[in-house]
Formats: sequence, structure tokens, C-alpha cells
Amino acid sequence: MNGTAAATGSASCRFAHYFVVCGVDTETGLEPDEGAGEGFEQSPIRRSFKSKVLVHYPESTDRNPFNKDAVNMLCMPRGLSFRTRADRLDPQFHSFTMSFDDGTRSYGFVHTFYEEVTSAPIITAMQTLCQMHHVEHHSASSASSPSSSSSSASSPSTSSMDSLVSSLDESDTESLVSACLGCAGSFDPARDTLYVSKALCLLTPLPFLQAAREFLSQLHQAVTSHTAPPLPIESYIHNILYEVPLPPPGRSLRFHGVQGPIVCQRPGPGELPLGEYPLGEAFSLLGVDNMVQLLTCALLETQVLLCSQDYQRLMTVAEGVTTLLFPFQWQHIYLPIVSAPLHHLLDAPVPFLMGFQRRDGTQRSSLHLPHEANLCFVDIDNRCVEAPEDLPVFPDQTELIQELSEVLLRFGLPPQGGVLTTPATASPRLSSLVLEDLMEDRRNGNLGGEELEVLERLQALARRCGGEKMSDGGKTLGHVFEEEEEELKAAKLNIQLREVFAGRFAALFGRYEEFVIHSALDLDSWLSNREGTFSFDKGSFLSVQPATHLHFLSRFLETSMFSSFVDGKVISRWADREPLQQLFDSRLERERLYDTDEEEDSRNCHYRKCTTVFESAQVIERRLLKADHTAIHPHLLDMRIGQGRHHPGYFPKLQADVLAQGQNTNKWSGRVTSSRRTDLKRSTVTEHSGVDNEHRPKHIFVRKNLRQAKLLDSSPQAVTQTHREFVDGLLSECRLKTKRMLMERMGKESVELGQGEANITGLQENTLIHGLCDLLERTWGHGLQLKQGKSALWSHLLHYQATRVKMEIPAESPGSNCLDQRTLDVGTLLLRGSVTQDMRFIQTMSEGMSEVGQARAWIHLALEKKMLSQHLKELLTNQELLRQLYKPHAFLLCEEEREQFLFHLLSLNTVDYLCFTRVFASISIPYRVVIIPMKKLSIAMATVDPWVCVSGELGDSGVRQIPKNTQEIFFQCKNLGRLSTLQLGQENSGLLAKCLIDCVMVYNEITGHTYKFPCGRWLGKGVGDGSLERVLIGQLVSPGGEEDAGRWTGTPPELASPSQSVRAVLESLGSRSRILSVEVQEDMREAANNLVKHFHKPEQERGNLTVLLCGEGGLVLSLEKFLLHGLKSNRLFLRNVFVWDFVEKTVVSIETADQMGGLHGSTLPKGPPCDLLCHYVNAINASPRNIGKEGKFQLFVCLGIRDRLLSHWLPLLAECPLTAPSYEDGALLRDRAAVHSLSRILHTLNEFTITLETALVKGVDL
Repeated sequence: MNGTAAATGSASCRFAHYFVVCGVDTETGLEPDEGAGEGFEQSPIRRSFKSKVLVHYPESTDRNPFNKDAVNMLCMPRGLSFRTRADRLDPQFHSFTMSFDDGTRSYGFVHTFYEEVTSAPIITAMQTLCQMHHVEHHSASSASSPSSSSSSASSPSTSSMDSLVSSLDESDTESLVSACLGCAGSFDPARDTLYVSKALCLLTPLPFLQAAREFLSQLHQAVTSHTAPPLPIESYIHNILYEVPLPPPGRSLRFHGVQGPIVCQRPGPGELPLGEYPLGEAFSLLGVDNMVQLLTCALLETQVLLCSQDYQRLMTVAEGVTTLLFPFQWQHIYLPIVSAPLHHLLDAPVPFLMGFQRRDGTQRSSLHLPHEANLCFVDIDNRCVEAPEDLPVFPDQTELIQELSEVLLRFGLPPQGGVLTTPATASPRLSSLVLEDLMEDRRNGNLGGEELEVLERLQALARRCGGEKMSDGGKTLGHVFEEEEEELKAAKLNIQLREVFAGRFAALFGRYEEFVIHSALDLDSWLSNREGTFSFDKGSFLSVQPATHLHFLSRFLETSMFSSFVDGKVISRWADREPLQQLFDSRLERERLYDTDEEEDSRNCHYRKCTTVFESAQVIERRLLKADHTAIHPHLLDMRIGQGRHHPGYFPKLQADVLAQGQNTNKWSGRVTSSRRTDLKRSTVTEHSGVDNEHRPKHIFVRKNLRQAKLLDSSPQAVTQTHREFVDGLLSECRLKTKRMLMERMGKESVELGQGEANITGLQENTLIHGLCDLLERTWGHGLQLKQGKSALWSHLLHYQATRVKMEIPAESPGSNCLDQRTLDVGTLLLRGSVTQDMRFIQTMSEGMSEVGQARAWIHLALEKKMLSQHLKELLTNQELLRQLYKPHAFLLCEEEREQFLFHLLSLNTVDYLCFTRVFASISIPYRVVIIPMKKLSIAMATVDPWVCVSGELGDSGVRQIPKNTQEIFFQCKNLGRLSTLQLGQENSGLLAKCLIDCVMVYNEITGHTYKFPCGRWLGKGVGDGSLERVLIGQLVSPGGEEDAGRWTGTPPELASPSQSVRAVLESLGSRSRILSVEVQEDMREAANNLVKHFHKPEQERGNLTVLLCGEGGLVLSLEKFLLHGLKSNRLFLRNVFVWDFVEKTVVSIETADQMGGLHGSTLPKGPPCDLLCHYVNAINASPRNIGKEGKFQLFVCLGIRDRLLSHWLPLLAECPLTAPSYEDGALLRDRAAVHSLSRILHTLNEFTITLETALVKGVDL
């Protein structure tokens, strides 16, 4: 049942807040618009002049005070435009939005038309300007000719045109005017008519695009019509300002324009928020692929810059993108229309979504933008999207594009996009509702029965065949119904496209609540510790996602919009949930309720299409076809006699006293009760702000956004304050990013040290470093006025490099004499690495890499070397270069903030990163290997002929022979990644060719990383275990600053021998009574537990498996301790006892017993494990590698654990007849319970697939 509604009360429940008229102020005259960027060489008729707000009603409202300058700037972004009869005078429509500090928005809808200028001073001023322009143009052309070159210096300038014109006599003026008539853009009042633009604007709290557009269009048509409207214009404006309420949620409302009824609707509580901007048009302008790419950029909070000649296209695409973000909200600068006075905001070093009008003929290459490294540039008119480098693919992007294409095809739109053919003029929506309105008048007693019968027959005929009867607007009724059908079609397409994206986000974040961390006891404590707490378990969330989604999701989890979304969930424990979040959660609950499928692993889930598209479209259709409420009709106001007269083509001067406030003269105005107004007020605020009024201050405190309202202020003081806020924001962001990186990285290192659980993956670490690169690019782009390429940082580095080359004096660096330049052609090994030397290396390795990629590579390298802060500090010491490159307000010229920025970056030196080594895996790296013998026996190196083979995560170096009589070698090979093992051997097998090796040091000459490979054993025949080859396990040594400086000289430092775990085991045999069996068993359990934890981590987070197997505390040494416990030895001083001797004797015993058919009393079982034990030991002994007894035992354990045999071999060794005479009574190998327990521990490792490095198993034929 239809109801009648009014909104004479509070402004917050009204359909519109303000009605505004902008145009030329005849009292102040013409003022050039300096911000438009137009030169005086352009004809005055084509220049822009400052517009003014002529009138606005009401004067102000409590909740939304009127911002005159901002509204004027957005209503007429290019200022006043003048036209003559020779130009097109089609009216134009565009809209805009204004954001407020509390997160709310106001929408403006502008109808711009051309009105004849009747003011004599304005006409005279334009005529004078045209004459001045002709004189200047004539003087400039004559000055440029050879005959008048001598008079060029005295040619009149623009500033002296007034005096020039005043000095012309009457005959000169007449001749000038006649000469001007043939010029383009000239104006003669005697022969032409001058027109100027005027804008009618309606400001509303919600984006009622169609209704506002129709109302303004009808208003303009009434003004231009030769027939006067039924009521004065003031009646219609008063009606929409004070008597038309907002539609209740879930209902539609009909109100009346000048020529017919207008319908608007509002979604209900369970539906997606209001969004009337035509998504079909946005997809047609860009195409599906580009639109998905643009949305990906917005989700990852890159800087998005839209460009088009049409203001409404900018608004359509921008609003379309922000609408599709549901349930998330854009948190940064949002200005779909940036007028000329606001172009300084393109310098903003923060994420933004902005749009600017491109002038005719402007090319992309001519746009000099300070930020391009992380910029998404969208040329709407040419259907082109330039996305940033390394943009992740949206999850299931191919399937999503396919689903969106199917929706568009159902509505007859090509998925690849196409130019929309839209009429130039804004036509009113004249629908069948005109007839329905007349029928309603009949029911109200305003029409006779005969008139009604005619109307009913006309309506039935039109519905049946789209007849040719003309409607009031001069259109056939068939055409009228076609327009109504098109609008309904657009609304249904809108909701279906939005439902597809809402369904995608529901699929991606359907279980997000399980990963929200509620750590605070109350809201105040959470707010006070906000920066130091994690509200979302990102690592766990990513661990259950498909691998193809991780690149996008890891970046998205770091955005402000996701953080704000999670914060809202945390705050909902103590306050009402935000409406958008409440709606999203309720949709998730409903989906789980109706989801009959069995719960499947989210990592393997399949793409499911949205199932609510048709249901949502039907709800919209029902509301639009049948209005639920009708607003009060416009009516006569208490106006003075003579007011409200109709002058065709001229917008009337409105009577202020009747529009300044609402009038309670209508009999329906009391129908809205106070409780209803309260409900409307509350629902309006929550719908478009996303924040409940009661808790709004606390939500604002959490978000800490830029003051959005101040961004529209173009005064010099406001611009200075805005850049000051940008500087403070960059410093705060640097502090938070470095703190986050430290917390995450230290958490990672504590895991590697066995002190906690993992909370970060390698992918997350890359994401954080990518965020740091983006921050540095935005910081270096702030206030930049001279740039090469797209990267602001790399541009600065190139300028710095050029200045250094000019003043650089060639000098030989210390240590250069020890480099084999014939082998190394990379000129970056001379020093530990200066700014320019690191640049040269990046330039050498980066063939085909863009400026942005080179800058990121340089940052990765400096971060890995722990030189980032120092390098940037060196870069900023050239003050003269800084002043050349940057404007005075730039961040880099703010000395105090710059020092704090560098200090925060310096804190990153406390942790180790391998970001360069792991990301740039295909480059060539120079390595330096130094063998460190025991201090007292270093002379023995002269008797050996050693070789090395270095292995890492990405491969190995191959065998590298060390020159005779040296202890080091330089070589260059493909990046090996993080080093793990080193094979050290010698070819000379003579008895004198032996050496006691302390350790081997390997230096990465680019990153500065040092790897230490402890040895502590002999290399040579007849000493130790007789090994001629050792496999050493490496560990990364953090650079030690001054202490580490010695390694950059030609002589390697002599290091004290470290206490090796193997030596400790052997020496402890002399006092084996003190070796506690409990400690040995505990070490064994710890080694196995570390392997289990290794395989239960995500693959990106796992460390080096070789270290867990063969390093200190690894499985090999723990098992060796177990087998050495209680082992008897007849050797003097109990030295050189090797477990491999016992293993070999056991195999001989088994084979002998097998050949003799079995010995009486033998408890040794027969079977495959026994045969395999013999097979593996014989294969190891038959290997051509001379790796010694310790190396053979290490290989024995590694092969046994890889092939899941070790748990079966241990009982065989315990049950061998040789065990009893070889071990003491208390030995662990003779303890059945201990052996059984160890076998069970080793058996748990059988479920894992273990892949061994080639260096460990090379030469063994199984």
C-alpha cells in the first residue's frame, strides 16, 4: 500500500541537503582562472574564468555545513566557459562526491547549460579581451618577422594590454574589430550572441544518481520551455529540499519533478548498499579484463589515476570500483574529479584514487607525474590500463572474468568493452508512472471518471503494442516505456555484477573470523596498544589458502582497508558492528546455513559461481515497478506578487525567503512522526558512513585518515598544511613498517633458534619488503620536479651517479691487487660497496630491467648488506642536488624528519635478510673461498693440493681447484642462494700430504655475506679417519663491521679453532662414565623433533634440511652419540674410536653367518632389512669418494633416513652377536627399552619425503 511521506524536519532524513546555482557573478565581473593552466595565446572566448556560487539553499545544515569553495570548484572544475552561436550549446551532466573527516560522503549532481549573457559589463569585458588578444597576436607575429625584428624588444606584453587598448583611437579600434571578425574564437556583440555556462547542483546524502539527474533535467527543460511550468520554480526546489524524505530502507519513493514523477529506491538491511552508478557503462568503457585489473590495483592500494575528457566517466569508473570493494572500504584520498587548483594533490605520497580531465590532444607521454613506480594509470577514453609492475593476479581471475562476461552478455554488452552511444542531452525519465500518477489523482478526487477512462485505455493500448500516442514530453509512449525498461535493465545489471564480486570475497574470506586475534580485555587497552598488537593471524590464514592465491592475498592482508576491516571485527566485541561488516557477516552465516556440501579443504576448493544474482535483481525490479511511498506534491508557496515569472531560456532569480527554510503549510507535512525521523536519521548516517553514531569518535581514532575535507581547500595555507601532513604520514608509515618488519623477522629467527612458533613465511617477508620499496618510492617522489624514467628513487640515484662521475678521481682501492681481474669482469669488488658501486652492479646484471625493477633490486641488495640507511644517507648528503631535484615542501628537504626516517631504516640492520640472494636467482655472483688451517700447522697447506665445491639452495659451483701454495680462490658462477654444504678434498694421497683444517670461509662479494664451514679434522691419509674428502655444513656469519674488515684485505685472517661437536664427543669418551644416557636420549629426541617440525611448516618457511640432518645437534651426530655410548676400545688414550668400524664388523658378521648357514645361538634375524643393511654398507665402501669413516657413517644415516630403513637397522645392530662383547653393560645399544624407543622415534620420520643434497650422496651406486 502506498503511503505519503514528508521531510520537513531534520535535514538528515531529507532526500537532498542543498540546491546550488553556480555561474558568473555580474558584480565582480570576469576573473581569469590562473589555476586552469591556460596561456594568453588562447582566445579569451576559449579561456576559463572563475565561477561563483550565486545562491544555495538552505544556508547551512547542522550535520553538513556548506563548503562554498569546494562545491563551486567541483560544480565547475574548469571554471566558466563562454560560447557563441557558432558553438555547440548542449547541456552536460556530471556528478561528484565530497568526503568528510568522519568517513561520511556527500554526493553532488550537476546539470550545466549555457545561458545568454545579458550583463553589459560582461559583454564589454569579453569584447575588450578579444581586441587585446588580437593586438597581442598581431604584435607577436610582426615581431617574429625579419622586417620587424628590431622592434621585438618593445612589443607590448600581456601585462600592458590595458594601456595599449586605451591608447588606440576610435578608428584603430574599428579596424581591429573588423580584423577580428574573421579570427577563430572572436566575438562581436553587434553580430553575435554571447553565452556563459551555469550549473544547477543538487547535494544529497546518498548516491541517488538517476533521480537527481532527472529532477535537474526537468528543471532545466522547464526553464528553457516556451510554456511556463504549472508552478513557480521555487515550488519544485522547496519540495525536493524540505518535503521529499529519504526512502525507508527496503522501500521505493515517488516524488514529483516539474514534468513528471520520479522514483528512487533504497536497499533493505540484508541487501548490498545503494550503488546507482552504472557498472555496465564502466565495464563497457574499459572491458572486463581491464576492470578486474583496475579493481586489483585498488584492492592492493596502489595509486590509481583516472583520465578522461568527460567528468561523468571519471565518476562512473571511480564509484564503480569503490562499490565493488564491498565489504571493504577505500581508506585513502578519494577525489574522482581533481580540478586545476587541486593538481598539487597528484604529488601526494600516499595511496589515492583520483581523476583528472584530459584536455584535447594531450598525450600520455606529456604527463609528468612524480609517482609512477606504483601507479595504475587508467585512460578511460582509450580503454587502456597501465598497471604497476609485479601486480599479482586476482584469485581465480580467469573464472571470475568468465562469470562476469556471462552476466554482461545476458544484458547484451560485449565483455571486451565498447564505446557507449549516450545522448548528449540529459533527457527526463518520462515513464508509465506519469499515467499512474494521474490515476492516483483520480482516486484522490482530482480527475473526473471520463478523463480516467481515457487514460486507462491509453495505458492499456501502450502496454499492448507500444502505440504511437504522444506523451506529455513529446515522445511516443512506446519510447517512454523503452526508457523505463533500459533503466530497470541497468539497475538489474548493477546488482548482478556486484553480487558476483561479493560472492568472490565471501569465498576468499568466508573463514576470516577464525583467524581474528582477540587479545585485549577492553576497548581502551586495545586502542592504547593498537600498534604493538596483531589482530589477525596472517601466517595461519595464508597456510590454508591455495598456492595460486598467495601472491595476491599476502599483499592484500597488509593494506589499510583490510586492517580497518579486522579492527572493526575486534571492536565489535565492545561496540555495535559497522553496517557493512554486519551485512557481510550475516551473508556468510546465511551461506554456511544453506551450504549442503561437505566441508572441503580451502586449498583445494573449486570456483563456485554466485547463486544470488537473479534473486537480488528481482528485489530491485519489484521496488522500481511499484513505488511504496509517495512524497508530497509541489505546491504554491507564500511568494510575493511578481515573483516566479517565467522568462524562457533564463534561470530565474530565486526568492530567498521561501527557500531559506521549510514551510509547514501543507496538510501532509505532519505525517512523519518524530520516531520515524529518528529512524531515518540513524539509518542514513549508518548507510553512507559505515560507522554507528554512538561509537564514531573511537572509529575515527583508529583510522587516522587524512583530513579529507581540507584536501578540497586550495588556499596556500591549506596546501602547505596538506604537504605537512604528508610528511608526517610518511615518517609514521616508515616507523610502523620497520617495526613490523623487525617484529616479524625476529619472530622468524627465534623459530630458527628453537624459541617459538613460526609467524611469517618467506612470501610474507617478500611482501613486507615490497611494501618498503613502495614507501621509499613514494617518499622520493614527494615534491619531485625533475625525474628520469618511472622510478623517483632510481632517478635520484642516476643524478647522484652522474655528479660522482664528474668529481671522481680514479684511485686504486685497498685489496684490488688480490683480485683476479682476468676471471672477474664485474667492477664491484673493490670496496665493501658504495652507493655507486652497488648501482654499477645492478646496471650490469639488469639487462632489460625497468627503472622500477632496478630501484627495487638496489633496495634489496642494500637491505641484505645492512647498508640501506647508510647508502641513503650518503645519497642525501648532496644538498645542491636535492635542491635542484625537489620543491621546497618535499619530504627529503625536511631535515629533522629525514634524519628520523633514516634512523628507522637503520634499525633493520639488527636482523638478517637474504632478500636479494633469493629474489634474483639467475644472476652471476663472484665468490671468494678461504681455507683456514689450524694456527700452528698452517705451513702444512703447502703439501696438499685442495679443491672445493660449494653448494647452496639454488645449485652448486662445481669442483674448483685451489692454486698451489695458496689458501684462497676467487670464482664467478650463477647465484647459489643461501649456502648449505661445501665439499673439501685433495688429490694428493701421499703420506706427507695432510693438513688439519680449522674451517673454510666463503664470501659473497656482492652481498657481503660470510659463510663459515667448521671442520676441525684432518684431511689426508694415515691420520684421523684417513679422509681425503669432507662434506662440511655451513652457517651464515653476520657481518661484524670493523671486526670483519680484515677479510677485505689480501691476507685471510687467522681464526682460533672453534670447539666442534664431533671433537667434544670423541674427547668425552675418555670419561664416558660421566656421559649421561638421559642426555644422549634427549638429544636424539630433540633432533627427530626438529625434523618433524620442519616438515609441518609451510614449504616457503622451511629452513635447510641438511643442517637438521648433519649440522650441530642434527640427526647424524645425535645417533653417533647414541652408538658411541658405552662402546669399548683397546686403543691408547681411547682416541680415534669410530662407529663405522662397528657397523662394518656387524655387516661382516651377518654375511659370514649367512655363508655358513647360520651359527648356533645366533639371535640375528634374517630378511630384507638385514640384506639391505649389507647392501648399503658395501655400496658406501665401494664408492670412489674417499670420505673417511665419519663421512661414511654420515652417508649411512642420511641414506637410511631417506629410504625409511634406519628404524629397521637399529634393532639389527642391537641384536648382533658382536654387540655384547663390543659394548659395556650399561650401554644404550644393549638397553632393549632404549633401542625400542629410538626405533619408534625414527619410525615417525618415515611419513616424510626426504630429499638429500647431491653433495651428500654423490658417488654411491645403490
